[in-house]
Amino acid sequence: MANFPLVCIGGSAGGLDGYIKILRCLPADLNVAVIIVNHITVAPTMLHEVLAQFSAMPVELVSEGLPIRVNRVYIIPSNRDLHITSGTFQLQPISKPRGWPDVITVFFQSVIENWDGKTVAVILSGYDGDGAAALCAIQAMGGITMAQKPSTAAYPDMPRSAIATGCIDFILSPEEIALEIRRLSAHPV
Repeated sequence: MANFPLVCIGGSAGGLDGYIKILRCLPADLNVAVIIVNHITVAPTMLHEVLAQFSAMPVELVSEGLPIRVNRVYIIPSNRDLHITSGTFQLQPISKPRGWPDVITVFFQSVIENWDGKTVAVILSGYDGDGAAALCAIQAMGGITMAQKPSTAAYPDMPRSAIATGCIDFILSPEEIALEIRRLSAHPV
């Protein structure tokens, strides 16, 4: 199984600004895989097309069975849960079709159960608290957790929920998150 670091970025409303600011600051040879898990449940996502303009790494929309490769950015398709198994992506119908989605939590839990490499979990702008429920387990397995500084988020509910868990290592602006990711990739723990 692959053991390079995964940088798992979860966001929702207002997350696009954070994704762009982070990706603009990441080099093509970071030696990590970046996975962006965004809440889109109605319309097909266009994030892979939009974010490709701001990323030095290739940006791909996840498809069933796609291998996870280093120096790539992956985008979750709309209205799907994302899992990993044996170094590949697995897509399933969204497990919570009504109310606030929990696609970030579902993906983080899959990473906890199925990834041997280092994990960096990032929560950006959004409503509700998706992702927060898995942060303590990521931290307990040796992963690094980050939340967007609420004052820099258009919708601070998700970062605030993450911070409220007590399991956040860094509370930073998106640009500072990118710098920390670069630092961590250069000096893995």
